[in-house]
Amino acid sequence: MLSFLIAFMDKRFFKLFDLSEDEAIALLDTPPAQLSEEHSRYIAASHLVNFPTERSINALLRALQQTDPSLDNRIVRRKSIETLGRLQATQALSAIFDCLADEDRYTVENAVWAIGEIGTQDPAILEGIAQLLDRPEQPYRTIIQTLAKLNYQPALDRIRKFVDDADASTASAAIAAVYRFTGNATLMERVVGYLQHPNVFARRLSIQDLADARYYQAIPQIACCPVSLIFRLRGLRLLADAGVPTGAIAFAAIQPYLEQTLRDHPADLKLVHSYERVLPLSVMIRELYETDFGRCYLATKMILDHYAEDAPAALFETYTEAAHVDYGAHFHVVKLFGWLRHAPAYDLLIEALHNPQPQFQKSRAAAAIALGELGDPQAIPELQTCLQTSIWDLKYAALMALEQLGDTSGKEIVATDSDWLIRARAGSLQ
Repeated sequence: MLSFLIAFMDKRFFKLFDLSEDEAIALLDTPPAQLSEEHSRYIAASHLVNFPTERSINALLRALQQTDPSLDNRIVRRKSIETLGRLQATQALSAIFDCLADEDRYTVENAVWAIGEIGTQDPAILEGIAQLLDRPEQPYRTIIQTLAKLNYQPALDRIRKFVDDADASTASAAIAAVYRFTGNATLMERVVGYLQHPNVFARRLSIQDLADARYYQAIPQIACCPVSLIFRLRGLRLLADAGVPTGAIAFAAIQPYLEQTLRDHPADLKLVHSYERVLPLSVMIRELYETDFGRCYLATKMILDHYAEDAPAALFETYTEAAHVDYGAHFHVVKLFGWLRHAPAYDLLIEALHNPQPQFQKSRAAAAIALGELGDPQAIPELQTCLQTSIWDLKYAALMALEQLGDTSGKEIVATDSDWLIRARAGSLQ
């Protein structure tokens, strides 16, 4: 599960700590007993991802060699391994490989993931990873994913043993790996089926497996999977980047599903949760704070279906009380104001559109879509400024909103954009 969180971490979170390289190295090298409560070696190990230098890599390797069994030190070692993987530090491969023998399964998991990020065709290293499949209580999903990523065919038979694993995320990874190795799609519909699994993590991870396997047939099902649109967009973007340039799929084949996902209306999702009766609006508002977005989307649908008149006041109230700092609920409130076409929310939506905090990124694209729904042309200049961003989904959503507002000038602004997907979307504008 740690590798799942690592894979989906937004890179713009990496610079949240105001440390220089020297400060981060000095902090990481400081013995834990000499640190005050406000200093953290974990933060230092995280922050060094911003400095791809020999000095930073050596500091992370020194942290890796500190084998004090305390929980704090184990966590720092795990983070150091992750950062070395992100830095693709090939000189760290040997030290990371040694961590496969660690008693801490999370250290093992990060080591396997890091080796996959760095990349290797060393048969000794690959076989060392494969042998973990025979060791009890290991992070089998990450092991299988890494072996498939590095195309270690000798592990195929050992991976096959996990296609019926009781853990859905492990079975999903195993089926996808077998498909990648053999091209046999017999079991892939089971992975597609996991998109409707009751467990939110199983749903999210099946998207990753389908994208890794380049299983283009699942694009429509990914678009309607009831998880945060961040996971759906990531999966669809991976498939688009793999399939369109090679001719495996056409942009026109994936475009409607990308846009369905960016619009993110609950009516377009296959919801896995349900209510036996209509619940009070106050309960539905609380549901917007759930971490399982499947529940949030169900609440959103009920609000739209049954509380359209009373909802705006309740949404403003919850925004003031808590949603303005809760990035999940913030996203749903922004979207609801758009679907409700509530004009008095215009200023709130403009603020959300330009929110620079990385944890509120998905609210920015949501605000663009919501402004398109409001239909107020005064939003056009605000949306045009978003076409200068480096955030692809915000640019794409802004193009969609501008088109909805009757403005197609955006296609000229992004006609030579560095992102092929944005150029393709601009080319589809009339």
